Amino acid sequence: MRALRLLVPGLIALLALAGAPPGPATAAPGTRPAAAPGDQPFASYWYPSSILAWDPATDPDARFNRSRVPLAPRTADSALKANPNARSGEGKIASLVSFAPTSGNPSQGSADANYYAFPYWQYIDTLVFWGGSAGEGLILAPNPTVIDAAHRNGVRVYGTVFFPPAAYGGQLQWVRDFVRKDGDTYPVADKLVQVAQFYGFEGWFINQETGGGDAALATELRRAMTYAKGKGPIDFMWYDAMTESGAVSWQDGLTAANDAFLQEGADSMFLDFGWSAGKQNASRANARALGRSEYDLYAGIDTEANGYNTSVPWSAVFPDGQPHVTGLGLYRPEWTWKSSASRADFYARDARYWVGAHGDPSDTSTTSAWKGLASYVAESSPVTAKPFVTSFNAGHGDFYAIAGERLGTGGWNNLSLQDVPPTYRWVVQSSGTKLTPSADFSDAYEGGSSLQLTGRLDAANTVRLYQTRLPVTADTRLAVTVKSPQPGATHLAAAVSFTDDPTTFTTLDLAPAAGTGWETTTLDLSPYAGRTIAQLGLHVAAPEPVDDYAVRVGRLAVYDGAVDAVAAPADPAVIGATDVSAGRRSLRLAWTPAPGPVHHYDVFRRAPDGTRTYLGGTTNDAYFVAGFDTPGTVEVEAVGPEGGRSAPARTTP
Repeated sequence: MRALRLLVPGLIALLALAGAPPGPATAAPGTRPAAAPGDQPFASYWYPSSILAWDPATDPDARFNRSRVPLAPRTADSALKANPNARSGEGKIASLVSFAPTSGNPSQGSADANYYAFPYWQYIDTLVFWGGSAGEGLILAPNPTVIDAAHRNGVRVYGTVFFPPAAYGGQLQWVRDFVRKDGDTYPVADKLVQVAQFYGFEGWFINQETGGGDAALATELRRAMTYAKGKGPIDFMWYDAMTESGAVSWQDGLTAANDAFLQEGADSMFLDFGWSAGKQNASRANARALGRSEYDLYAGIDTEANGYNTSVPWSAVFPDGQPHVTGLGLYRPEWTWKSSASRADFYARDARYWVGAHGDPSDTSTTSAWKGLASYVAESSPVTAKPFVTSFNAGHGDFYAIAGERLGTGGWNNLSLQDVPPTYRWVVQSSGTKLTPSADFSDAYEGGSSLQLTGRLDAANTVRLYQTRLPVTADTRLAVTVKSPQPGATHLAAAVSFTDDPTTFTTLDLAPAAGTGWETTTLDLSPYAGRTIAQLGLHVAAPEPVDDYAVRVGRLAVYDGAVDAVAAPADPAVIGATDVSAGRRSLRLAWTPAPGPVHHYDVFRRAPDGTRTYLGGTTNDAYFVAGFDTPGTVEVEAVGPEGGRSAPARTTP
């Protein structure tokens, strides 16, 4: 039964394919059909035999599956941690997440707002793109939207290699194919390295649950990982299932039966769910005896099956007032989304999961055994360099706005466009009634959401948003874009603290609202030159109580000098097209990247009457458009890191 805990999202497809050979019914076993020139690109998946034929030069989807966002460094100032019980620099969190089935997982988002747009990156260290099944493919590479968002937040990303139990279609021959040698090389390991380097992610999670192996096979698995690491850089996380004898036997810890995988091959290990205080302490001792850190171990909990699991022995991994024993591994925390009845319900469930019942990481008090993970692990922040710009874009929404104008209609998701979420979601300091911050999906300055502050304002409120490490120079600017329901005072100020006194905020008043649209106040930070910003937030105070305070914040930006001009991309072209219906086509687009730094590219349709419609965005130099109405012109704009925009580059399908 324990193997059932680590089954995959493809299980339904697997059962539906019972008795059928692996792979799509229209393809030979171990292969998948090539995409038509204008068809939707999907995340890549293979069997050990089919990955050997993979070549990015011939895979029509490969260009659309590349991440262009480097892994950001992070900062974590213990003086600024939200929760006094949380600890930083010790046990970390690895999160195993299924964003979609193994097959049919769009490369660059889709026209559906109902999506797991994860907003709590600050608490995790590694994300495993979970998937793989006997009926679809065993090896699943992460799609670029997830890599982009994770890297922007300083989170490492792994793909998954899954060998299922025989009862669920597993074949020991697949494991043997995986470690088959060609002279001194392991060809599948070579491909794992090539895929990770071409697509731009850090490594692989190996989940070997197929029984019937022997010690020789287990040894070859370790050697294949070691070989790949020599070709890397590449990381491996090993799941506590197969032991050194070759048998599948969950240890619930690091033991003499499985420690060779941590000594040779794996960088870390995900421990199965049956751990206890005794097993945790033994695992820590065993890791140290190997010369390894106990924080290379992740004690697993099963969210998919148990939700807010009240039986987790938290003190065994995170003892009160003492160093963490190991890290924590989460299996399927997207349960908060899959079990929800609405978007609001998802965000409420996710808040309880990560920051506790009060939706406030500084206050995780509760009568429940589930305090929220912010009670144990302190937040980290990737906001360590200028420019820093956020429009509080959640990575999904019901429309798409640019500079406050709605140019895209209909639902969408695209984590490549998700801004770095607030570090402190949500911490409000006040001696009176606290305002309520929230992600507002009814209005936006850029993207599909904004930050809204609502409630009764009867005392000063300081809303902590971002932990940062941003040096201030003589030309550093702080720009805040706000929308008020009426002209006049917004009672809003920017709140900034500096590393020489990180808990004390300096407030900088924003201009009154001239109207009811989006308005930007640009603040000169030159008086603080030579200091380093430690926190960014907002301060709200009024001379008299305001019963129904409501203000939206559409952008927060820290940059030097004037907003930089942005060069346009060159030579946009349609590299594939498919008729969807009369007058409507799907397009595969590509262009030459713009010189200089680019945050992302936005793609539009310019109609013959001159109106413009937003089609989507990507950090890549290629993009898929599911529906383009002809006639019309494609326009591609580069968006710079400071928010500046290039002139459009055009092509006509």
